[in-house]
Amino acid sequence: MSQAWPGPPGAPVTGHVPVLRLGEVLLVTLQGDLHDSTAQQLQEDLAETIVRSGATGVVIDVSGVEIVDSFLGRILAEIAGQTGLLAARTVLVGMRPAVAITLVELGLTLPGVHTALSTEVAMELLSRQAPSSRFGGLGQERL
Repeated sequence: MSQAWPGPPGAPVTGHVPVLRLGEVLLVTLQGDLHDSTAQQLQEDLAETIVRSGATGVVIDVSGVEIVDSFLGRILAEIAGQTGLLAARTVLVGMRPAVAITLVELGLTLPGVHTALSTEVAMELLSRQAPSSRFGGLGQERL
């Protein structure tokens, strides 16, 4: 499943962000800046896909994101919260130093979001964890 990104590199992405399934893990790659409506749609799509597929992990690759604002930071935190309630874990990968600095300056520490330097490390972290229970979120171990 692939999607052509409209406009020049770095232009805001509109529409849907593809969600790929790799075993029990969902992979989302963010490219460029997201419109607020696209970020909200991603949040809804992930929740529906987790429930439909029974995925136990979500990896969000933000290496293509150069700028993050308080809205996108809040959406990422909400995605982690909702995936936790749906008995899955979220790992954010590929964060640029400027994005990390901006999030800290905005006071967004993203509770519930784990980080890794690469998708490979994130997949390894998720595979090492005991599967969480699908019954009321019991057994939510931390990475």
